[in-house]
Amino acid sequence: MIGKIRYLLGLVLLTAVSAQAQNIQFEEYELDNGLHVILHQDNSTPIVTVSVLYHVGSKNEPPGRTGFAHFFEHLMFEGSPNIKRGEYFKIIQAAGGTLNANTSNDRTYYYETLPSNQLELGLYMESERMLHAKIDSTGIATQKEVVKEEKRSGVDNRPYGTILIEMLKNAYGGTNYEWAPIGSFEDIDAATDQDFVDFYETFYVPNNATLTIAGDIDKKEAKKLVEMYFGEIKRGTKDIPRPSITAPKLDGTVEATVFDNIQVPAVIQGYRMPPQGTEDYYALQMLTQLLSGGQSSRFQKELVDEKGMALAVQSIPLALEDGGLFINFALPNQGYETEDLAKEVDKLIEEVKTTPIPEREFQKLKNQIENNFVSGYGSVQSIAESLANYHVYFDDTQLINTEIERYRKVTREDLMRVAKKYFVPENKVELTYRPKAEQAKPEDSKLKKEGGNR
Repeated sequence: MIGKIRYLLGLVLLTAVSAQAQNIQFEEYELDNGLHVILHQDNSTPIVTVSVLYHVGSKNEPPGRTGFAHFFEHLMFEGSPNIKRGEYFKIIQAAGGTLNANTSNDRTYYYETLPSNQLELGLYMESERMLHAKIDSTGIATQKEVVKEEKRSGVDNRPYGTILIEMLKNAYGGTNYEWAPIGSFEDIDAATDQDFVDFYETFYVPNNATLTIAGDIDKKEAKKLVEMYFGEIKRGTKDIPRPSITAPKLDGTVEATVFDNIQVPAVIQGYRMPPQGTEDYYALQMLTQLLSGGQSSRFQKELVDEKGMALAVQSIPLALEDGGLFINFALPNQGYETEDLAKEVDKLIEEVKTTPIPEREFQKLKNQIENNFVSGYGSVQSIAESLANYHVYFDDTQLINTEIERYRKVTREDLMRVAKKYFVPENKVELTYRPKAEQAKPEDSKLKKEGGNR
């Protein structure tokens, strides 16, 4: 009886969430120089986010120049002829704001969140960055050391920190998704100052950028400020490379062992995914939630709670513009081997392929997906980033209100279909992470010859 009541409550909640029409209002237009502008007015709180998304990520880097997009994430804070070196953060923080940036395989994103009376400051700072960022020997040398330290602490010396690097290398070899955004020290060190200038002049131009302003604004005044600070920036004249990514053929599962600075071994499986925004992509996103979304997920219940084989098991979808990876990360519990845990993960994957998900579990899954979707827009900062992403990746900014319908169209049959299509050996990379202390043991010599070691 209790179970039935919970099920009915779940249906009620699902209906309530479904009835909520996502209604984020926005206006968008383009300047003559190609800059795309999106305005979202929300006067409920006196804050505003100013962001610029440049459609350049590690995918756009030529071989031999990997790491450039991520390097520019740092270099673009060096200042301009009007902003002294090292002052960018100080100016924003002194005005009561916060700021940051991030880089992916497909784009680079900068933002400031400020008191709304500082909107003009945010626009000024971003326009300075776009118009004439300081790209010189001093800044380049400084940021080389910053990026190297970030790689040492965040990748080389971080447990399992090389997973993305190893996964992309094995899953997308021979394409521009082969390398992670962090890139390589060798490529950055080998680059000349002119190489950096050329990269800046190619990608950091208005016609490769989306400016989003979200928060406590008056749209008429915001438009005047946008024109004042960005209208006279000249359109870029160089061709912007857009590499086409086709996943290479794999002759069965690619297996590799990586010896790392870890105490607990791990098994990481990666299945290549279709590009974000495709029908199959949404079904795979839902499978992520089914397998590892919370304490009642299948991985958690079966492998952690019931069998006690795993310390943790997590599905992590890496969504990319031209592909992606459905990653399963599993840590074996004491007394269990990675091989045994990998087999159990495979069994649960096989179950999704062969057995329809029960209706009750499917309704619960839809409930979770919709709740996550609606609650994901709790700040003007998250709204600003989503608006920019939808425009750049899908050329459909209105998806911020309607994308949930794409999830709603996914059926139980779709979940089985995509599992059968993508969770196959010919689409799979499996990495086994083991402590470096084991690397020198004679019994591991065979593993060392198989590749994938660091």
